[in-house]
Amino acid sequence: MEFDFVLLFLDTIFLQEDGGIFGFMTDMKDGLGSDDPIVKGIIPSLFAVAGIGILLNLFNAGVRKKMVDQVKLKRIMKETRTWQKERMAAMRAKDQAKTDQLNKKSSYMNKMSMEMMQMNMRPMMITFVPLILIFYLVLPQLFSYTVAMSPIPLNVIPGDFFTLTCTAAQAADTEHVCFGQENALYLWAWYFLASIAFSGIIMKLTKTTMGV
Repeated sequence: MEFDFVLLFLDTIFLQEDGGIFGFMTDMKDGLGSDDPIVKGIIPSLFAVAGIGILLNLFNAGVRKKMVDQVKLKRIMKETRTWQKERMAAMRAKDQAKTDQLNKKSSYMNKMSMEMMQMNMRPMMITFVPLILIFYLVLPQLFSYTVAMSPIPLNVIPGDFFTLTCTAAQAADTEHVCFGQENALYLWAWYFLASIAFSGIIMKLTKTTMGV
C-alpha cells in the first residue's frame, strides 16, 4: 500500500481520542464532517469520496514516477528478497557454512534496504502534506460526518479505540453524529478504505511500487 496511507492510518487511530490530534477534534461529535455539507446524500458522497481517494492516489503515483528510479528500485527489491530467502533457507536447513557466507553480505543488504527506504521517503515528503491538508481541511467542508452505509459493523478492534462504523449505542444517541445511522461509515473511514482499495491497482497500472 502507499506509505502515505500507512502514516494516515497511524494518524487516524488517534482521531477519536479526547482532544483529537493537532487540535482538530475534541470528540466524535466535532469530528471530520459538516452539519451542512456541500455534497449531500449518501450516494453522491459515497462516489465523491472514493473519487477523491483515486485522484490522490494518481497524484502520488505521478510524483513517484518523476522522483523514483523504478528500475533501480526493482533491482534492489529483487536483490534483497533473494538474499533474505537464501538466508532463511540456509538457517532452516541448518547449513552453517552457507549462513555464515550470506551473513557477510548483511552490511551491504542493510545499506540497500536503507537506500530503498530513502527512495520511498523522497516523494512522500511532497505528497504527505497536501494529503493531510485535504483530509483535515477540504473533506470536512464537502461531506457529512458519515458518507456510506455498511451492511455489517466493521469495528473489528475491541473497544472504542478504533471504530469505522457507527455502533448501536451511538445510533441511539440523539446528540451523536451517528444518530439513526447504525453501521454508517465515518467520512474518514470511507476515505481511508477507498484509498487503500485503489492504491495497489493504481500502482500496478502506473508501474510505481513502494518496494516494502
